[in-house]
Amino acid sequence: MTKLRLAIVGAGPAGIYAADILLKAERKFDVSIDLFDHLPAPYGLVRYGVAPDHPRIKGIINALRDVLDRGDIRIFGNVRFGTDITLADLKKHYNAVIFSTGAIKDADLDIPGIDAEGSFGAADFVSWYDGHPDFPREWPLDAASVAVLGNGNVALDAARMLAKHADDLLPTEIPANVYDGLKASPVTDVHVFGRRGPAQVKFTPLELRELGELDDVDMVVYDEDFDYDEASKTAIASNKQVMVIDRVLQSWRQRPSVNNAGGEASRRLHLHFYARPVEIVKDEAGRVAAIRYERTRPDGSGGVEGTGEIREVAVGQVYRAIGYFGSPLPDVPFDKRHGVIPNHEGQVIEKGSNERVPGVYATGWIKRGPVGLIGHTKSDAMETVRHVINDQASWWSPEQPEEEAVVALLAERQVAWTDLDGWHRLDEHEIALGEPHERARIKVVDRDEMVRVSRGE
Repeated sequence: MTKLRLAIVGAGPAGIYAADILLKAERKFDVSIDLFDHLPAPYGLVRYGVAPDHPRIKGIINALRDVLDRGDIRIFGNVRFGTDITLADLKKHYNAVIFSTGAIKDADLDIPGIDAEGSFGAADFVSWYDGHPDFPREWPLDAASVAVLGNGNVALDAARMLAKHADDLLPTEIPANVYDGLKASPVTDVHVFGRRGPAQVKFTPLELRELGELDDVDMVVYDEDFDYDEASKTAIASNKQVMVIDRVLQSWRQRPSVNNAGGEASRRLHLHFYARPVEIVKDEAGRVAAIRYERTRPDGSGGVEGTGEIREVAVGQVYRAIGYFGSPLPDVPFDKRHGVIPNHEGQVIEKGSNERVPGVYATGWIKRGPVGLIGHTKSDAMETVRHVINDQASWWSPEQPEEEAVVALLAERQVAWTDLDGWHRLDEHEIALGEPHERARIKVVDRDEMVRVSRGE
């Protein structure tokens, strides 16, 4: 019987789903899967892209853990593709590879002043507050008034983390350095700007409701944004999700500004709709001084058009949350315009000729772009796996397919990789750190410390 030796690069939900689906699929050959990730710990976006106060979403880790704990998938963490292991190495040891490396960079916003000091990508901020080991430990939270650009879930996550009082995050797995940084933040006002109206937002009702549950934070919406056109009225009447979002926003129009003690809230979170950012205004030192935006209006077909009216709000920092973007991988085709690996249903193709690249596949956000929720990667992986199974005739013919060959290779290159037992050690260590403080866990942030704990050194 033929055996498929498969490498998967990226140990987030997309990669783990692909491995699980392949192992459960009907096929006429055995399968052996090795999962590689540049981080010492698995779970990718769930561990490093979801705000720490989202335990319901983080619950997906339980399902991913069940897959890994079966023991039929090997994990090699702290292994960098392109340096520690290359595409040529994979061809030598495997029949095929699936890339599931996601999209972690911020999409660019080409407006004047975007390069000002105090102008950030929200993805970097998310990586900081989630304790990503490859980002600085400190974050310059030094502005009383802050702008967040975007109307998706990442924008709301960033806005919520900026506005929320640090002590309210203590029950979560927030790293100690992040708590200290947020505790010292002077923020009083967070302004969220979206170029379209309330009926066209990209965030979910759950995300929106969570904003309204913040203690000592007043939700501010503006009456001028609720003069709906017919397209918006139709969307509210015909789409349950849009209807719920409208109901939440309408309730905030009537809500008084109070905190749990009955006094006036000390922080405010403003939602500005029909607001298209056109410039980040700098002060003499090159720092963010204000956000300048054009007021938009419905165009009658579900979109918006500019009105020519320019407004300005004084802010000291700006976070753009207008989408994520994929990163190129060494020796792998890449579409620079869309930030994805070019592919047909997960089969990687050459950018110019559209010819198939035998043995190379993609799944998740690096395949289709950063759209959809985490759960959507499951159906995405099914499509890719179907092709892996059916493409047996074009698999690679590895010189050294033995499972120990790749272990020997990493050892020879002195790569300090982590495995599943190592993740269990790190997991238990983080939980133990949290116990004295009655917290679920305290996440280890330093990469070297993660590796030492994982390897039992």
